Amino acid sequence: MQDHLEMLTDAAKRAQARLLAVLAGLSLEQINALPVREFAPSVKSVGWLVWHTAREQDLQIADLAGREPLWTAQGWNKRFGFDLPDDTQDWRHTPQEAAKVVIRDEAVLTGYLDTATQAVVDYLRQPDSASLAEIIDRNWNPPVTRAQRLVSIIDDAAMHSGQAVYARRLMGLAD
Repeated sequence: MQDHLEMLTDAAKRAQARLLAVLAGLSLEQINALPVREFAPSVKSVGWLVWHTAREQDLQIADLAGREPLWTAQGWNKRFGFDLPDDTQDWRHTPQEAAKVVIRDEAVLTGYLDTATQAVVDYLRQPDSASLAEIIDRNWNPPVTRAQRLVSIIDDAAMHSGQAVYARRLMGLAD
C-alpha cells in the first residue's frame, strides 16, 4: 500500500508544480486574462484555473474528511474577496461568473494552492484498504468509492494544470 500512496502523492504534487510553473513570470494582468475571449469565451484565465484546482481539491477532501473546507475555515474566501458566494459551484461557472475570479495577489493564489494540495497529501495518509473500498457517493452509476474519488480529485487537478499550460500558450507565452 505504501507504494500506491507514494504514487498518488507524487501525482498530486505534479499538478501543483505544473500550475506553479505556469504562473512563473506572469503579471497579474496575464494571470487574469481570458486568452481567447473573442473566439472561445468559455476558456478560463490561468488564475481561474489555478484557483479552481485548489478549490476542487479543498472542497472534495473536506467532504471526505468530514470537515469544513479550508476556503472558509482558514479565511481564504476573505483573502481572495471575490464577488461570488462561498458556495459557488465553480465547475459550472459561466464566462460572466468566471470573470469575477480576479486574482489581486499571486501569493494568496499560490498559498491556497499549496494549502489545498497539502490537504490532499495529508488525507492520502489516512485511509486504510477497507475504507478505500467504501462507497461514498451513490449519486453516480456505478456508485463511487473513496479510492475512486481520490483518483478523480488528482485527475481533475492534472487536467486543469494542463489547461493552464494551454491558456498560457494561447497568450503567446513560452512554457
